[in-house]
Amino acid sequence: MAENPRPRIMGILNVTPDSFSDGGRFSGVDAALRQAEKMVGCGADIIDIGGESTRPGSAPVPADEEIRRVVPVIEAISKKISIPISIDTSKAEVARAALDSGASMVNDVSGLRGDADMASVVREYGAGVVIMHMQGTPRTMQDNPSYGDVVTEICDFFRERLDFCRERGIGQEKIILDPGIGFGKTLEHNLAILGNIAAFKKLGPPVLIGHSRKSFLGALLGLETGERDCATAMVSCLCAYGGADYLRVHDVELTRQAAAIAAAIAAVQYA
Repeated sequence: MAENPRPRIMGILNVTPDSFSDGGRFSGVDAALRQAEKMVGCGADIIDIGGESTRPGSAPVPADEEIRRVVPVIEAISKKISIPISIDTSKAEVARAALDSGASMVNDVSGLRGDADMASVVREYGAGVVIMHMQGTPRTMQDNPSYGDVVTEICDFFRERLDFCRERGIGQEKIILDPGIGFGKTLEHNLAILGNIAAFKKLGPPVLIGHSRKSFLGALLGLETGERDCATAMVSCLCAYGGADYLRVHDVELTRQAAAIAAAIAAVQYA
């Protein structure tokens, strides 16, 4: 039996009042810290903290408000846990404040396109960076997403972004690619992404899949948001078996179990 490590698990910690899944539940420092410690205990490898909802139709939050939401939480968590903390933002000002407070990674849904200063902040701090693909903006992305070939177009986008990063001194070893499930994608687009993880991995950097509790699961199964953890775990298992390097999820324990099963199956070598 060959070694086949499970994907690393990025636990989602939204400190927003209007997140699509858990808005308001963890907006206080104490509640956020308890949730972070719970996720670490369940096997999270990274905690991803967000202070601005990017659900379909959401409006931007001013940078100072986003900083007010995330910085006290990052400061508290960084004193209590040792795993990396990621800041989920597309604003350079917020990223800088978060990195100063204890974060070490930037998760940018705009793929370093939303703020001209973001690449400079990432390079200055030597931070890891998740570059996500999104068609449109959170407010408009689900209006009428359209592609000729969604996998090919996302790969082309990533190639351009990798060139962009290289030109700005961000090494490929700092980059994770996220094809952006649900961000300017129909159900069919999302399924095509999940079925073609290998195509994204050919580009070089690790691949992250963020599918947790998203609406495509509701469209497939008729489930409300709070009923999608089992379906999320099943997709996590398939993503792990398909080669995903990171899984960004709300329920860390279910994902750890699913990824461990996938890793065990993938490790079996037949003569």
